[in-house]
Amino acid sequence: MTDTSAILAHLKAEQTETDAAGHGINAEEWDRLVTRLGRNPNLVELGIYSVMWSEHCSYKSSRRHLSKFPTKNDRVIQGPGENAGVIDIGDGQAAIFKMESHNHPSYIEPYQGAATGVGGILRDVFTMGARPIALVNALRFGSPDHPKTRSLVAGVVSGIGGYGNCVGVPTVAGETQFDEGYNGNILVNAMAVGLADQDKIFYARGATPGNPIFYVGSKTGRDGIHGATMASAEFSEGDEEKRPTVQVGDPFTEKLLIEACLELMATDAIQAIQDMGAAGLTSSSVEMADKGGIGIEMDLDKVPQREEGMTAYEIMLSESQERMLMVLKPGKEDVAKAIFDKYDLDAEVIGVTTDTGHMVLKQFGEVVCDIPVPPLAEDAPNYDRPWVEPRTRQAFDISKYPEPEDYGEVLLKLMSSPDMASKRWIWEQYDRHVMGDTIDSSQSMGDAAIVRIHGTNKALAICSDCNPHYVAADPYEGGKAVVAEAYRNLSAVGATPIAITDNLNFGNPEKPATMGYIVKAIEGMAEACRVLDFPVVSGNVSLYNETDGKAIPPTPVVGGVGLIEDVSKIATLKGAQPGDVLILIGETKGHLGASLYAREWLGLKGEELGPPPPVDLEKEMKNAAFVRKLIEEGLVNAVHDVSDGGIACAAAEMALGTASGIHLITQDHQIREIDGNTYSFGGQSGEDWPDLFYEDLGRYVVAVSLGRLAETWEAISRDQISAWNIGQFGGDAIIFDDLAKDAISLTTLREAHEGWLPRFMKGD
Repeated sequence: MTDTSAILAHLKAEQTETDAAGHGINAEEWDRLVTRLGRNPNLVELGIYSVMWSEHCSYKSSRRHLSKFPTKNDRVIQGPGENAGVIDIGDGQAAIFKMESHNHPSYIEPYQGAATGVGGILRDVFTMGARPIALVNALRFGSPDHPKTRSLVAGVVSGIGGYGNCVGVPTVAGETQFDEGYNGNILVNAMAVGLADQDKIFYARGATPGNPIFYVGSKTGRDGIHGATMASAEFSEGDEEKRPTVQVGDPFTEKLLIEACLELMATDAIQAIQDMGAAGLTSSSVEMADKGGIGIEMDLDKVPQREEGMTAYEIMLSESQERMLMVLKPGKEDVAKAIFDKYDLDAEVIGVTTDTGHMVLKQFGEVVCDIPVPPLAEDAPNYDRPWVEPRTRQAFDISKYPEPEDYGEVLLKLMSSPDMASKRWIWEQYDRHVMGDTIDSSQSMGDAAIVRIHGTNKALAICSDCNPHYVAADPYEGGKAVVAEAYRNLSAVGATPIAITDNLNFGNPEKPATMGYIVKAIEGMAEACRVLDFPVVSGNVSLYNETDGKAIPPTPVVGGVGLIEDVSKIATLKGAQPGDVLILIGETKGHLGASLYAREWLGLKGEELGPPPPVDLEKEMKNAAFVRKLIEEGLVNAVHDVSDGGIACAAAEMALGTASGIHLITQDHQIREIDGNTYSFGGQSGEDWPDLFYEDLGRYVVAVSLGRLAETWEAISRDQISAWNIGQFGGDAIIFDDLAKDAISLTTLREAHEGWLPRFMKGD
């Protein structure tokens, strides 16, 4: 036999149930596959089924629960089911956004795993005709004491910065947390936001039979083969050997691809378009065929290849980066080819759409795959996994623990803890201002980034949020809290929250306990989305995040997007002036369960942390609307939502952002005379010491100038808002009355807050 004959014989060899198991297809799925196909598959066909039926591509464990999410409101143009979600931002424009995970690749090869995560999410956005304007990242690493953590942080951050900076899109928001639960499985979630005209949005659906299939971008190599399958399985020790399944990115090619695609989109040559992400050429072609209800026929010898001797199996399963697949309108091949030639990108017609409903692939002139499309997509397995109700934790009893002797020590401890400490070392490696429209970045302690809509006086507010400690303590309330925090963060800068994307990171769904967390977290998130009118328009599910049977903390991340109609009417945490009064908006009932104080100061873990604070969604809406009104009317100089570490940490962040000290009034109903008016200061519970660190939700701290104080309190009274004067800005220190031995200078506070991460990365 010739080499070609041997290759064809290998590709066309009939596969068995044992072969299928090696591809991650279980016995039940094998029976389903053979029944749908009417025969045993060959090697190419089995490889295609294995990636399309993987958890990463099919969502087979979560699909039925994801349907619980509300996905529409008056501003939603496109919800889940396309490359990204689309919302109406007025004036004929749309914001297009999506979040996805690159967890497994980033643990195995941190730089390339994170970099290609950025590249992939950018393609999801510009595939739809949008110019990307912002990047966001949500990172979770293991304990600082773990031997791999430092190198993983360095590699991931370098990869995100290297790709994002080179491609020329600002990284404007994100979050970074450390916990031993991520020791064996870090999380790297990337989000991109783009802008497009509403009448120039492109979709994967819409292809009709008889049109050319056009491959564009980089050549196909052997990198990333079975990446989707790897992302659908648990880790075990030694999985660094999976490095060949991690893709290699090229941001300069991505930049050219963005410009070429947007230029071609302006010519009306494209009928349907899909990026080659997970499962590469397989998923992109199947998804376009399925959404169009058509078939596809491709000659794989025409696929641009950078390595010799690639087989159909390798070509179809490669996840090489910076590639797109299009269905062109008749006669548009030369127009498309000319544009991509100008940008020195590969561009070839590799096939044609058909009316057969089948995927037919040829190599060396022979058919090596002929399978129906529907079983690969919508007819993929859809499991109703068994699940158990998560355990309810006992209430947290603060009376069991002694009052701190010095509040200053507590504040310094919390502000320098790994989760709370400044991530300046990270975000200074990202270009936050390229493109010139970043008004404020949330990286420096802010609630949400603000990015101007180019050429207008409007802006988008963008944030990323998740408190996995809350979700672990109670997935239903924790899921509600994730959505509510994103809603607060957008409101805190003056934006009207519109919609979210999500990234649901969990362990093995085949374990009923883990599946219980998935179900309840989704239900909690869905409830918050319904009440807040804050729908899910896109997202990603990342399961099997565990190593040697140990799952990550449940981490359903939310990326929120809101609209600011007038950028002159915004607020950040940095605008307070000496003399301003600090007002707390929202009730403090006394919740320390699952709090930063309990974790870091008391050193508690697991069950002993108790439940998270409950979420009152009606009050979330009421308080958020009131804060937005204060910003709209110019009554506040600075705003910050109260979250980790409570009032004390929120006020400290405002003080650092403003470079002005603050006197926090810790005694109830202390009467002060200001400008001839008397005001009551202090908390509301009657217990001084826990007030500062409670994490009750739905709260904000706002800085109001003395000249606007009476007017602000009139608004508070008129709208029946729960509010308290709790401090006053001035000086260069944080003062706690008699609860701290000494005032904490801003220099000391800043050193504690900003010093931890650089010292950690140096190994000090």
